[in-house]
Amino acid sequence: MAWDEWEQLKADAAQRHTTQTQINSLQDEGGYATSTGTGGRLKHKGGPWTEAAGTADDLQTTTSTCRVELRSAHEGIGGGLEGLASLGSLKTVLNSWEERLKAVREECSSLEPKLRQVAVDLREVDIEAGAKTEAVKVPGTRMGQ
Repeated sequence: MAWDEWEQLKADAAQRHTTQTQINSLQDEGGYATSTGTGGRLKHKGGPWTEAAGTADDLQTTTSTCRVELRSAHEGIGGGLEGLASLGSLKTVLNSWEERLKAVREECSSLEPKLRQVAVDLREVDIEAGAKTEAVKVPGTRMGQ
């Protein structure tokens, strides 16, 4: 293959595969990022992190409640059923579910404060980064004059 032909093939491929970047979450209401409309500035919103922390807290409470309800639903179930193979299986399944629910509760308990801290940390980073970028003077712009 001749060098010129190779260069033409590369140019044709590059022309077919032009890439444009689009921020899908750039929206004015309820999104993860907003644009001020003047200069396309992005602003962080702590809402998703705070909402995730709230969900983790809700799951922690719900799994605790479910464990209690699961245990109480199985109380007295052995009366008259001792010796049945299914009773042993039922107890095994109960213990397995109790352990799973306990693990979910503990994980949510660990995640909740971390997610809240991320919202705080990102807000502080955004403020710091914003202050640093505003200090940059760009000639020929309103801010740079």
